[in-house]
Amino acid sequence: MSSEVLAVVGHAIDSSDDQYVVLGKLTSPYGVKGWFRVYSYTSPMDGILDYPEWVLRHAGRVETRLVRQGRRHGKGLVVNLDGVTSREQAEELTGAEVLLPKDALPELDRGDYYWFQLEGLRVVTLQGTVLGHVSYLFETGANDVMVVVGDAESVDERERLLPFLPDQVVHDVDLDAGIMTVDWDPEF
Repeated sequence: MSSEVLAVVGHAIDSSDDQYVVLGKLTSPYGVKGWFRVYSYTSPMDGILDYPEWVLRHAGRVETRLVRQGRRHGKGLVVNLDGVTSREQAEELTGAEVLLPKDALPELDRGDYYWFQLEGLRVVTLQGTVLGHVSYLFETGANDVMVVVGDAESVDERERLLPFLPDQVVHDVDLDAGIMTVDWDPEF
Protein backbone atom coordinates (compact mmCIF):
# COMPACT_ATOMS: atom_id res chain seq x y z
CA MET A 1 0.00 0.00 0.00
CA SER A 2 1.82 3.12 -1.13
CA SER A 3 -0.50 5.65 0.45
CA GLU A 4 0.36 9.28 0.80
CA VAL A 5 -1.32 11.94 2.86
CA LEU A 6 -1.63 15.14 0.92
CA ALA A 7 -1.76 18.17 3.17
CA VAL A 8 -3.64 20.16 0.59
CA VAL A 9 -6.47 20.99 2.92
CA GLY A 10 -6.03 21.14 6.64
CA HIS A 11 -9.53 21.37 8.05
CA ALA A 12 -12.85 19.75 7.52
CA ILE A 13 -15.81 21.88 8.47
CA ASP A 14 -18.70 20.65 10.54
CA SER A 15 -20.61 17.70 9.12
CA SER A 16 -23.79 19.75 8.69
CA ASP A 17 -22.02 21.58 5.85
CA ASP A 18 -20.28 18.64 4.24
CA GLN A 19 -19.89 20.17 0.77
CA TYR A 20 -16.95 22.45 1.66
CA VAL A 21 -13.46 22.28 3.11
CA VAL A 22 -11.70 25.21 4.74
CA LEU A 23 -8.65 26.40 2.81
CA GLY A 24 -7.76 29.29 5.08
CA LYS A 25 -8.85 32.46 6.79
CA LEU A 26 -8.73 36.21 6.13
CA THR A 27 -6.83 37.30 9.24
CA SER A 28 -6.45 41.07 8.95
CA PRO A 29 -6.44 43.97 6.49
CA TYR A 30 -3.14 44.68 4.77
CA GLY A 31 -2.59 48.25 3.65
CA VAL A 32 -5.30 50.71 2.63
CA LYS A 33 -6.37 49.33 -0.77
CA GLY A 34 -8.50 46.36 0.31
CA TRP A 35 -5.83 43.69 0.66
CA PHE A 36 -5.89 40.95 3.33
CA ARG A 37 -3.35 38.90 5.21
CA VAL A 38 -4.35 35.27 4.72
CA TYR A 39 -3.69 32.25 6.89
CA SER A 40 -3.56 29.22 4.60
CA TYR A 41 -4.18 25.61 5.64
CA THR A 42 -2.86 24.35 2.31
CA SER A 43 0.54 22.83 1.75
CA PRO A 44 2.38 24.49 0.23
CA MET A 45 0.91 27.58 1.84
CA ASP A 46 0.45 29.41 -1.46
CA GLY A 47 -1.57 26.47 -2.84
CA ILE A 48 -4.64 28.43 -1.74
CA LEU A 49 -3.87 30.86 -4.58
CA ASP A 50 -4.40 28.06 -7.12
CA TYR A 51 -8.15 28.56 -6.66
CA PRO A 52 -9.30 31.75 -8.43
CA GLU A 53 -12.75 31.81 -6.82
CA TRP A 54 -13.18 31.74 -3.04
CA VAL A 55 -16.31 31.08 -1.06
CA LEU A 56 -16.19 33.21 2.09
CA ARG A 57 -18.16 32.41 5.24
CA HIS A 58 -18.42 35.23 7.75
CA ALA A 59 -20.99 36.45 10.26
CA GLY A 60 -23.59 33.93 9.13
CA ARG A 61 -23.33 34.72 5.42
CA VAL A 62 -21.69 32.96 2.54
CA GLU A 63 -20.49 34.81 -0.55
CA THR A 64 -18.23 34.17 -3.50
CA ARG A 65 -15.32 36.45 -4.44
CA LEU A 66 -12.79 36.24 -7.25
CA VAL A 67 -9.12 36.52 -6.34
CA ARG A 68 -7.74 39.54 -8.20
CA GLN A 69 -4.16 39.20 -6.95
CA GLY A 70 -2.30 37.18 -4.37
CA ARG A 71 1.31 36.61 -3.39
CA ARG A 72 3.70 35.57 -0.67
CA HIS A 73 4.62 38.37 1.67
CA GLY A 74 7.23 37.71 4.33
CA LYS A 75 6.28 34.47 6.05
CA GLY A 76 2.67 34.67 4.95
CA LEU A 77 0.33 35.55 2.11
CA VAL A 78 -1.57 38.65 1.05
CA VAL A 79 -4.52 38.73 -1.33
CA ASN A 80 -6.83 41.22 -3.01
CA LEU A 81 -10.40 40.10 -3.71
CA ASP A 82 -12.80 41.42 -6.31
CA GLY A 83 -15.03 44.17 -4.94
CA VAL A 84 -12.82 44.96 -1.94
CA THR A 85 -11.03 48.24 -2.60
CA SER A 86 -10.58 49.87 0.82
CA ARG A 87 -9.26 49.01 4.25
CA GLU A 88 -12.76 49.53 5.66
CA GLN A 89 -14.23 46.93 3.29
CA ALA A 90 -11.39 44.54 4.21
CA GLU A 91 -12.11 45.06 7.92
CA GLU A 92 -15.72 43.98 7.33
CA LEU A 93 -14.56 40.60 5.95
CA THR A 94 -11.71 40.04 8.42
CA GLY A 95 -12.12 36.67 10.09
CA ALA A 96 -13.92 35.10 7.13
CA GLU A 97 -13.15 31.46 6.40
CA VAL A 98 -12.05 30.67 2.86
CA LEU A 99 -14.04 27.65 1.69
CA LEU A 100 -13.76 25.43 -1.35
CA PRO A 101 -16.40 23.03 -2.62
CA LYS A 102 -15.02 19.50 -2.16
CA ASP A 103 -15.90 18.68 -5.76
CA ALA A 104 -13.45 21.41 -6.90
CA LEU A 105 -10.47 19.59 -5.37
CA PRO A 106 -8.25 17.67 -7.78
CA GLU A 107 -8.93 13.94 -7.82
CA LEU A 108 -6.30 11.91 -6.06
CA ASP A 109 -4.68 8.67 -7.06
CA ARG A 110 -5.86 5.56 -5.26
CA GLY A 111 -4.26 5.40 -1.83
CA ASP A 112 -3.72 9.17 -1.57
CA TYR A 113 -5.77 11.22 0.88
CA TYR A 114 -6.51 14.77 1.82
CA TRP A 115 -6.17 15.47 5.53
CA PHE A 116 -9.84 16.38 5.88
CA GLN A 117 -10.72 12.87 4.67
CA LEU A 118 -8.78 11.32 7.53
CA GLU A 119 -10.07 13.61 10.27
CA GLY A 120 -12.76 11.83 12.25
CA LEU A 121 -11.87 8.29 11.15
CA ARG A 122 -12.11 5.65 13.89
CA VAL A 123 -8.64 4.20 14.52
CA VAL A 124 -8.49 0.45 15.22
CA THR A 125 -5.44 -1.77 15.73
CA LEU A 126 -4.83 -4.95 13.73
CA GLN A 127 -6.06 -6.84 16.83
CA GLY A 128 -9.36 -4.89 16.85
CA THR A 129 -8.60 -2.53 19.75
CA VAL A 130 -10.23 0.88 19.26
CA LEU A 131 -7.74 3.70 19.98
CA GLY A 132 -10.13 6.59 19.26
CA HIS A 133 -10.51 8.87 16.26
CA VAL A 134 -8.21 11.08 14.19
CA SER A 135 -8.67 14.58 15.59
CA TYR A 136 -6.22 16.35 13.28
CA LEU A 137 -2.89 15.96 11.52
CA PHE A 138 0.28 17.98 11.41
CA GLU A 139 3.52 17.96 9.49
CA THR A 140 6.94 17.18 10.86
CA GLY A 141 10.12 17.13 8.86
CA ALA A 142 10.04 13.36 8.46
CA ASN A 143 6.35 12.46 8.06
CA ASP A 144 2.80 13.53 8.79
CA VAL A 145 1.51 12.80 12.29
CA MET A 146 -2.06 11.96 13.28
CA VAL A 147 -3.42 13.05 16.65
CA VAL A 148 -5.67 10.20 17.77
CA VAL A 149 -7.99 11.09 20.64
CA GLY A 150 -9.55 8.42 22.82
CA ASP A 151 -13.23 8.54 23.68
CA ALA A 152 -15.90 6.53 25.51
CA GLU A 153 -15.73 3.72 22.91
CA SER A 154 -11.92 3.38 22.88
CA VAL A 155 -9.60 1.34 25.09
CA ASP A 156 -8.85 4.51 27.09
CA GLU A 157 -9.22 8.26 26.69
CA ARG A 158 -5.57 8.99 25.97
CA GLU A 159 -4.31 11.16 23.17
CA ARG A 160 -1.79 9.40 20.92
CA LEU A 161 0.50 10.70 18.20
CA LEU A 162 0.78 8.17 15.37
CA PRO A 163 2.97 8.67 12.32
CA PHE A 164 1.17 8.33 9.00
CA LEU A 165 3.48 5.67 7.61
CA PRO A 166 1.78 3.41 5.07
CA ASP A 167 2.61 -0.28 5.37
CA GLN A 168 4.50 0.33 8.63
CA VAL A 169 1.82 1.89 10.84
CA VAL A 170 -1.21 2.51 8.63
CA HIS A 171 -2.38 -0.73 7.05
CA ASP A 172 -5.80 0.24 5.70
CA VAL A 173 -7.94 3.33 5.24
CA ASP A 174 -11.62 2.66 4.55
CA LEU A 175 -13.22 6.05 3.97
CA ASP A 176 -16.65 4.55 3.33
CA ALA A 177 -16.65 2.67 6.65
CA GLY A 178 -14.89 5.53 8.47
CA ILE A 179 -12.14 3.24 9.79
CA MET A 180 -8.36 3.31 9.72
CA THR A 181 -6.53 0.11 10.67
CA VAL A 182 -3.12 0.57 12.24
CA ASP A 183 -0.30 -1.57 13.57
CA TRP A 184 0.11 0.14 16.95
CA ASP A 185 0.55 -1.03 20.53
CA PRO A 186 -2.23 0.52 22.65
CA GLU A 187 0.25 0.78 25.55
CA PHE A 188 2.48 3.12 23.55
